[in-house]
Amino acid sequence: MAQAQQTVTLTTAQAIIRYLANQWIVVNGQEHRLCGGGFGIFGHGNVTCLGEALYDHRAELPLYRGQNEQGMGFAAAAYGKAWLRRRFMFCTASAGPGTANLLTAAALAHANRLPMLMLCGDAFLTRLPDPVLQQLEHYGNPTFGVNDAFKAVSRYWDRITHPAQVIQSLPAALATMLDPADCGPTFVGLPQDVQGWTYDYPVSFFEKRVHRIRRQAPDTVEVAQAVALLKEAKRPMIIAGGGVQYSGAVAELTAFAEGTGIPVVETIAGRANMVHDHPLNIGPIGVTGSDSANNIAEDADVILAVGTRLQDFTTGSWTAFAHDAKIIGLNAARHDAAKHMSATVVGDAMLGLEALAAGMAGHKVPEGWTVKAQAERAKWNDYVAENTRVGNGPASYAQAIGEVNRLCDTGDRIVAAAGGLPAEVTANWKTLDIGTVDVEFGFSCMGYEIAGGWGARIAQAQIAPERDTIVFTGDGSYLLMNSDIYSSVLSDKKLIVLVLDNGGFAVINKLQNNTGNESFNNLIADTPTATTQVGVDFEAHARAMGAEAETVSSPAELEAAFKRAKAAARTYVICMKVDPYDGWTTQGHAWWEVGTPHITSSDKVRDAHIEWESARHKQRKGV
Repeated sequence: MAQAQQTVTLTTAQAIIRYLANQWIVVNGQEHRLCGGGFGIFGHGNVTCLGEALYDHRAELPLYRGQNEQGMGFAAAAYGKAWLRRRFMFCTASAGPGTANLLTAAALAHANRLPMLMLCGDAFLTRLPDPVLQQLEHYGNPTFGVNDAFKAVSRYWDRITHPAQVIQSLPAALATMLDPADCGPTFVGLPQDVQGWTYDYPVSFFEKRVHRIRRQAPDTVEVAQAVALLKEAKRPMIIAGGGVQYSGAVAELTAFAEGTGIPVVETIAGRANMVHDHPLNIGPIGVTGSDSANNIAEDADVILAVGTRLQDFTTGSWTAFAHDAKIIGLNAARHDAAKHMSATVVGDAMLGLEALAAGMAGHKVPEGWTVKAQAERAKWNDYVAENTRVGNGPASYAQAIGEVNRLCDTGDRIVAAAGGLPAEVTANWKTLDIGTVDVEFGFSCMGYEIAGGWGARIAQAQIAPERDTIVFTGDGSYLLMNSDIYSSVLSDKKLIVLVLDNGGFAVINKLQNNTGNESFNNLIADTPTATTQVGVDFEAHARAMGAEAETVSSPAELEAAFKRAKAAARTYVICMKVDPYDGWTTQGHAWWEVGTPHITSSDKVRDAHIEWESARHKQRKGV
C-alpha cells in the first residue's frame, strides 16, 4: 500500500513565501536564493495575509520598503539585469492604485526581457463585500479589473482563485523568468480572501530546489548555413546585444571575433560586451551610435546579430544596412532570430558562438576590412576625446560623462535612461570593464535612473560591494521620480547621482526643433502656462531626503566633487546645469523614423519633413 503524502496546512500567502524561500540557483559556483527578496508597499490588499507571511521569512527574503510602486518595479528590473537574469526580486502592492502603479515598470521589464515577480492584491473572490475600496466595477464582467491590465505587460499571468493553484502557478512563473527565450515579468493576482484561505500542501513542494538556466544547442543545419554565409562574406560584421551577457558569452564572442577578424559593434543593451580599447570593438551602432559602427554597417555584406532584438535605435529604423546585406540571427528566442528574413541560428549565444567558431576554424576575413573598421574606430575615438573635453563649448552632458569616465573605478556600474543621456552615454562612455553599463532604452522610461540605480546597488552589494553605482539623470527624470534617493539612504545602499539640469525636457525640444517646430512645452522657459519661472534647488531637495549633495557651476569643478562623492559613506548627489541647446553629440547618428506632418502651414515644418523623408529610400522593407 502506498504511503499517504505528508502535508502541511498553510494559507495561500504562507505557501507562496515558503516556496520562494526554498528556491536556489548556482551562480559562479556558489548557491544563492533564486529570489533575492522583494520590494513592498503594504495596503489593505496585501498587508494582513501576505505581510504576515513575509514577516516570518524576513531573514531569508528581505523586504525593502519602497516609496512608489513604479520605482519598486524599476528597482526589481535593474536587480535582475545586474544579476544577468539569474536572480530576481518580487514586488508586492495592494489592490487598486498600488498595483496599477506597477504597470509602467512591468512594461519596462517586458520590453527589456527582465525577470520580476509581482504579487498583487485583488478583489475578494466571494464578492460578498462588493464593491470594496479601490475596486473597479465593470457592469458586464465582474471578474474584470485593474489586474487584467497586466496581461499585456507580463510573460506569465495568473489569478489565484484557490490555494491549490499555487502548486502549479509558482513553478510556472519561475520557469518563465528563467527561460532564456521567454524571460520577463510574471504576475500573480492574489484576491484578499484567498490569501488567507488554507490548504494541506504536500511537504515536498517546499523542499529545497536548485534551478539552472537552460542552454539550447543550435540546430546543426542552421549553424552550417550561417558558417557558409560568413565564409562567403567579404565584409562581415557582428552586432553584439544584451543577450551576449545574459548567456555569459562574452569570452566566446571575443574569441570568435579574434579568431576570424570580424569587427564587433554593440547595441545599447549590449554596451560593455567589450572594453572600449579592444581592437575589434568598433563602437556603438545606430541612432545613438558612432560614426565608426554606422559606417561599417553601411558597407557590411553579412551581419551576424547575436542576442539582440534589433530595435529601431540599433537598425536606424532599418536604414543602417545595405538593402542586399544578409543577416544571421543568433538568438535564444526564435521571434528575434527570424527578424527581417534573417538566416536563423536559434539557440544559446555561448553554444552558438562556439559552434560557429568551430565551423569557421582557420578562416579569416579580408584583412583590409578589419583594418578599415579599426581606422574608423580610431577617428571616432578622436571625436569622443574632443567632445568630452572640459572647456569644449558650454557645459554639456558629454563633458560630465567624460569626467566621470576618467575618474570612476573600473568596475563601477553606470545607470541611465530616457531623455538625452542614453544617447550621450552610449556614444561617449568608454567601457572600462565588462557588464558595467545599464542604459535602459528598451522601454526608454524616464524615472528608471534613480530607482534602477537603487536596485542595481542592492545587487552590487551582493556581487561586488566595493564597487559604486553611478546614476546619470536629467532634471526632467529627477522631477518625475526621485524618492528612491530616500530609499537608498534608508537601506544603506549608496548611490552617486549626477543631476544634469538643462531646464526641462531638452532632448525632446531638440527633436521638436529639428523637425521644424517651435519650442513648445518642453523647456520650462517655453511652457506657456509656466507664468512664473522658478528654478529647482536639487541640492537642497536631495539633502532633505538624507543624501549628501552639492552643486557645481561647471564641468571643471566635477573632479573634486566626484572625489568627495566617492569618499562619502552614503548617497551623494552632484548637481550641475548644462546647456539645453549647445553641446550635444552631433556625430554618430543614424536616421530614425518619426512621424512628421505631411501638410502644414509652416515652411520650416514642411522643409524638415521633406529633408527627413529624403533618407527613406535607404530603409529595408523586411527582406
